[in-house]
Amino acid sequence: MGIFDRFKKSKKERKEQSKVDTTDQLDDFTIDIMKSADFFVSNTSNRFSGLDYSVKSLEQVDNALEEASDFYDEMTSEQQQNIISTTGSYIFEVARKNFGGKYFWYDKLNQPIFVTGQPEFEVSILVFEKVKGRLENGKEDNIPFYFAGYIERVKNKQSGMIV
Repeated sequence: MGIFDRFKKSKKERKEQSKVDTTDQLDDFTIDIMKSADFFVSNTSNRFSGLDYSVKSLEQVDNALEEASDFYDEMTSEQQQNIISTTGSYIFEVARKNFGGKYFWYDKLNQPIFVTGQPEFEVSILVFEKVKGRLENGKEDNIPFYFAGYIERVKNKQSGMIV
């Protein structure tokens, strides 16, 4: 069971929920992601300093993922999902704290998505896929480079999805 499983709902449940005010649910979702990001910080800050939710701190996140990639294949699927969700949550929180936005659940990929710029424009990021790619593929899925694409779209108010 993943950290965000309680937010997955059938289409019928989501339709029924949409008739009710979902502000509390979204707030709970944000709180869960914040807690997961804080867990990442508390478990890695002794080895990787500067995890202060700044864009620059993503260099340390990339270093942590580089180190974790050495033994990623040896982890259980639960351990793999945990590292993906906690690290991804930290990256999401860097986006939220620096650029604002909202979290949603993206059914197609069964993971959270973060959207910035609404209603003027819409830039969304799917961080969990990128973290998984970084762990499996190495430096070609560099996190700071990925995030720079997000920043560029936000600054230019250019709608799009960063995957």
